[in-house]
Amino acid sequence: MGDILVVDDEKDIRELVSDILVDEGYTTRKAANSDDTFAEINKDAPDLIILDIWLKDSRLDGIDILKTVRRDNPDIPVVIISGHGNIEIAVAAVKQGAYDFIEKPFNIDQLMVVIARAMETSRLRRENAQLKVKDVTSSVMVGNSTAFRNLQSQLDKVTKTNGRVMLTGPSGCGKEVAARYIHSKSDRAKAPFVSVNSASIEPDRMEEVLFGREGSERGFEPGLLEQAHGGIVFFDEVADMPLGTQSKILRVLVEQSFTRVGGSDKVRVDIRVLSATNRDLTQEIAAGRFREELFHRLNVVPINVPSLEARREDIALLAQHFMEELNAAQGLPVRPLGEETEALLQTMTWPGNVRQLRNVIERVLILGPDKGEIEPSEIPGNESGNSGEGAGLSNTYAMLPLREAREMFEREYLMAQINRFGGNISRTANFVGMERSALHRKLKTLNVVTTNKAGTRIAEIEEDSVEPLGD
Repeated sequence: MGDILVVDDEKDIRELVSDILVDEGYTTRKAANSDDTFAEINKDAPDLIILDIWLKDSRLDGIDILKTVRRDNPDIPVVIISGHGNIEIAVAAVKQGAYDFIEKPFNIDQLMVVIARAMETSRLRRENAQLKVKDVTSSVMVGNSTAFRNLQSQLDKVTKTNGRVMLTGPSGCGKEVAARYIHSKSDRAKAPFVSVNSASIEPDRMEEVLFGREGSERGFEPGLLEQAHGGIVFFDEVADMPLGTQSKILRVLVEQSFTRVGGSDKVRVDIRVLSATNRDLTQEIAAGRFREELFHRLNVVPINVPSLEARREDIALLAQHFMEELNAAQGLPVRPLGEETEALLQTMTWPGNVRQLRNVIERVLILGPDKGEIEPSEIPGNESGNSGEGAGLSNTYAMLPLREAREMFEREYLMAQINRFGGNISRTANFVGMERSALHRKLKTLNVVTTNKAGTRIAEIEEDSVEPLGD
């Protein structure tokens, strides 16, 4: 049923309480002083501690033991017992985080009710921690493009370490998914993953949210860092963290401890820190908005998460993945993408990246029919049946002479198709119906080259530097 540690300086009391609990189906351990107590906790953390306040020949009394347990093992409920109890001691114990207080000589039925409730609290806390690990945000990485494979390879290299990772990339590209992938493959996978969105927390509440607060009715309220003990803290949009908080986070990274707001005791935590930003932190440092030392502490392993436009080959796979997720979560239908629709999605511009693609797929499934292929006209911005607003091919040629309009169209069309196929000229030539050599000549005439960015080849208009077209 549960493992209970009984701490009392009187052997008869220890034996009595232990025998009662064993009769009720619990497993028990016993300790007479603070050293024995901590030795038992370090050996294997119990599900509950029954703790006497007054301990003879002990280095620490019950209140001090309670404070240490609440600091280092906040998930263990503690029931205080004492033969010298009064209301002041009861209030002090509860303020320090005790689950309840029972006076000696205690009523056995009352003791068992309190223990049953405390064990239920312990169970709920464990379930809560497990739910945090199973957060609704997916840790599944989807893709097959060169840029995606390069990203996954880098992530796999850091999963089994405790090194701090800084994920960079534009908004919506999947930085949190990448962080959760690291967590799911790490030795901390069964421990909490706590995400801190620095941009969504009011600056004047940031420290209370992160470090917790003492002095509340229940004694103290643990912060996000304490809740992440043993697991991973992910600082999203870390550039938005207030400067004052940055200095305190720096101290946490160095000491692995902090002080709750309104408190004085050190709280020790074992956490791995991942962070993400869509800004250039070197510019933020130059502007005085980000601490350089914190940047170097967080940026031990920098990993860039590519934009969706850098991995257009993955769009069809991602769309299918999102449909399956939405089907499981909301019961929305899973519909195949038509060839024209797939081509349209792969040539559109995606300023919102993977997040925008998911929103588009969700909208289509909600508003569209339950069966049949997804048609191009269902894609937002393409209702009229042409590329429309948000598409990668321009439709504004009315003011241009025919020759210039044709050249502009060919350039934009071929660049969009090359990017769609990840810079692969052979696949592009096959799709557009041209010989590969003819396509090379056409691209040269249009001043189009491909360059390597984020692990994939991107078509662009030639400027100063030229890189040969690849296959």
